[in-house]
Amino acid sequence: MNAGPPDFDEKFRKKLGELFRWRRDVRSFRSDPVPDALFTGLLDYAALAPSVGLSQPWRFIRVDDPARRAKVRASFEACNAAALAGQADARAQAYARLKLAGLDDAPCQIAVCAEQNPAQGHGLGRQTMPETTRYSAVMAIHTLWLAARAQGLGVGWVSILDPADVMAALDVDANWDFIGYFCIGYPKTESDAPELERLGWERRRAQKIEVLRR
Repeated sequence: MNAGPPDFDEKFRKKLGELFRWRRDVRSFRSDPVPDALFTGLLDYAALAPSVGLSQPWRFIRVDDPARRAKVRASFEACNAAALAGQADARAQAYARLKLAGLDDAPCQIAVCAEQNPAQGHGLGRQTMPETTRYSAVMAIHTLWLAARAQGLGVGWVSILDPADVMAALDVDANWDFIGYFCIGYPKTESDAPELERLGWERRRAQKIEVLRR
């Protein structure tokens, strides 16, 4: 145990701000493998995330099996085709140009779930808001994401998937809620600007967040 709290000086705060700015949703990966020790370290950081009632409901599944990856890829293809068909004409061509998944290149792929009613935590804080177990899993994801960026890795969130398809492909506990599927690896290119902004899909709003006062 530390004798006292650490000194987060101005130099550290500046570097932390750079980490936030350079945390990007990566879609193009190099094929270099992610060392097992490095991946384990990311999970160690993820375990430090806050969770409702200290329940730590996140469940990480590393997807290495080619057959299971192929099933996830098939779900993406079907969902992406449906999404493209639903785009208005003015947006369809722009949508078709987007690289929306790193499923073909990312050396490391994981799924993250949340246990619906974990024994750990004894139900504290989730009687009126049971969805906080899912929120806790998202916090673990974000913690891992920042840790990955600090190690030179990129993370991409593949959200164009059918959760039921993914859960079936992974064959995990039916009482877990699917939260997301992620690609992890070394990015081909790096930028502090969101790729969707650079490709003209959307513009980020000003950094200032509007706060309602009541």
